[in-house]
Amino acid sequence: MHILQVYKDYFPILGGIENHLRMLSEGLVARGHRVTVLTSGRTRHDEIYEIGGVRVIAAGRLATVASAPLSPALLTHAARQRPDLVHLHMPDPTGDVALTLAGPRAPLVVSYHSDIVRQRHLLTLYAPLLRRTLRRAARIIAASPAYVRSSPFLAPLAGRCAVVPYGIDLARFAHPDPAKIAAIRARYPGPLALFVGRLRYYKGVDQLVRAMALAPGRALIIGADATVRRADLEQLAQDLGVADRVHFLSVEDDAELPAYYHAADLLVLPSVERSEAFGIVQIEAQAAGLPVVATELGTGTSYVTLHGQTGIVVPPSDPQALGRAIRVIMESETLARAFGAAGRRRAETEFSLSRMLDRVEAVYAEAPDKVSGVRWQRDSS
Repeated sequence: MHILQVYKDYFPILGGIENHLRMLSEGLVARGHRVTVLTSGRTRHDEIYEIGGVRVIAAGRLATVASAPLSPALLTHAARQRPDLVHLHMPDPTGDVALTLAGPRAPLVVSYHSDIVRQRHLLTLYAPLLRRTLRRAARIIAASPAYVRSSPFLAPLAGRCAVVPYGIDLARFAHPDPAKIAAIRARYPGPLALFVGRLRYYKGVDQLVRAMALAPGRALIIGADATVRRADLEQLAQDLGVADRVHFLSVEDDAELPAYYHAADLLVLPSVERSEAFGIVQIEAQAAGLPVVATELGTGTSYVTLHGQTGIVVPPSDPQALGRAIRVIMESETLARAFGAAGRRRAETEFSLSRMLDRVEAVYAEAPDKVSGVRWQRDSS
């Protein structure tokens, strides 16, 4: 099958959806499919290249407005494609417009990763097209049942939605270098609470800093600067008197991350907005046998971390509850081990890369039957 994947960014741009799209695309190639990714580049000039067996068409980008790229060349490239199936990853207004105006006549599958939360003016303009695209999609993929129920765009179309949780290469987090683990623990005597992610507004890292005033041990915060500046968080830690126990780290090489998961006593996902639609870092922690403290956002966070089974789920923007949960796990080795073991089993059952690929291929197989008037053709090249 020739599959056209469409999203606004692709590797080497790093992010949750970008990383997922790369794993999905390269995984499908490994299973014998031909995959083309249509995206917006980082310069004004078109670039076409191959990486990991995936053909990438990066259309020239004139500018970026409200996180959406302006790429007129995307329409030209969309019109030239002849795939068996189109897989659009939302939110991506630019890709949606390009497919609507010039996209190939092929079954459409949509992965709905998140509602547009912050760019409300953009959503006002984009909502009619967004609803139209969802209605014409053969199948809509959501990462959790909770997101289907809670999204105003998905709930009316629940019958067309398929739940396909994100999957990762679990083996990557199973056996890190013991020497690296020992070095981390020697530098940061525990117990250790770990945060991994970008320092964006919705991640709630300030809530973790506040919670550490109520919890023992240290917090290791691994994340790149974004909307919330690292300097502001460091100042907050100083003001609260926890600067000696809250450490902000920059880990340039992702290969170093597994050692931090194994050195820590728990992962904390303190997110405060629905922009946190799932929280893939929770799966990484589970793969390492680590308990998780997460917040309940009505999205997929509490689908990954099961309260009382693989970790503790608390209300968002409640540093007291967050601090209590961290303390409970840090002070009970038996509970931490039980949560970690249950999390590892859940990751192996629900969140492996192979399981995700199986589920996505099943959705692709259903898509042609859901579209009337569209002839299904295998790629003959």
